[in-house]
Amino acid sequence: MKRIILYITASLDQRIAEPDGELEWLTEFPNSEKEDYGYKDLLASVDTVIMGGRTYREFLNMDIIWPYSEQMAYVVSHHNWGEKENVSFITENILETISELRNQEGKNILLVGGGELISMLLAADLINEMYITYIPVILGKGISLFPEQPRESKWKLTESKNFYSDILIVKYQKR
Repeated sequence: MKRIILYITASLDQRIAEPDGELEWLTEFPNSEKEDYGYKDLLASVDTVIMGGRTYREFLNMDIIWPYSEQMAYVVSHHNWGEKENVSFITENILETISELRNQEGKNILLVGGGELISMLLAADLINEMYITYIPVILGKGISLFPEQPRESKWKLTESKNFYSDILIVKYQKR
């Protein structure tokens, strides 16, 4: 069975996006050393990526090359914007479809956001690991990393690493 790994960036006050869903605050943070923070290794370990519709739209609006050309990406959304190469949309039976993806043969699954989708998968006990990258910024307002959860879940810290830019990555595994 594939493992679902959440990889997400958050501010110090546990926000993953601005109130309107924008991620501009991430692109403004300097990375003069061009550090990938282990992301290439993580991407090599997955063949599937899952994200919410807002996250997908923000990726399209950012001035970056689509990072998931080697993986099959599934966008969980109320709208289907048309299938594209390596991009498919999940508009109904979300938990069932993701459970089916988990049961397929292959590499692990990367979950990259957003907040509602993370909450849904946490509530269904489908997330196995979390990699949270903390950026030393306080946004004050925005979309919460973990919106109110219907139940408690327990996690074990497996690794933490800080970088020259004051970025901290923590890795947790489901207990």
